Amino acid sequence: MPPPSDLRPVPGLLAAAERHLRIGTPAEVAAATTRSHLDDGRCVGWYGPPVPGWRVAVDAERADAPVPPALARRFGPGDFWARWTRAECCCKLADVPIATWWRRHGLGTPVDGATLWRTLRVADLVVTVGFAPGQGGGPIGRA
Repeated sequence: MPPPSDLRPVPGLLAAAERHLRIGTPAEVAAATTRSHLDDGRCVGWYGPPVPGWRVAVDAERADAPVPPALARRFGPGDFWARWTRAECCCKLADVPIATWWRRHGLGTPVDGATLWRTLRVADLVVTVGFAPGQGGGPIGRA
């Protein structure tokens, strides 16, 4: 599906992503449009406005978390969590399991331009926010 004709709000939301992200307990970010659960019990939630014709997803990991050895061997340790959160975010937007994604893209992102994303540091986290064309401005994935 080609991107909606009006993508103007998406780059602006990505540029201001820090303002739309909240970190807290699952209960504290329960009202988020979409969220990502961390291994230490925290959640990152997206509170940006809906964008008609686009779906949104978020994925986050602790920046200082050790890279699992098997994944480091397979994909390399360099910039691992940034690449990981981008791939996970794209998986959520495409509704594709991560193992399927690995076979198609490794930890890369598609080059077709349909998915728009930004990876950033927020506190001690690496966070990727992504948008893809789809029905309404609804959430994708609550992993």
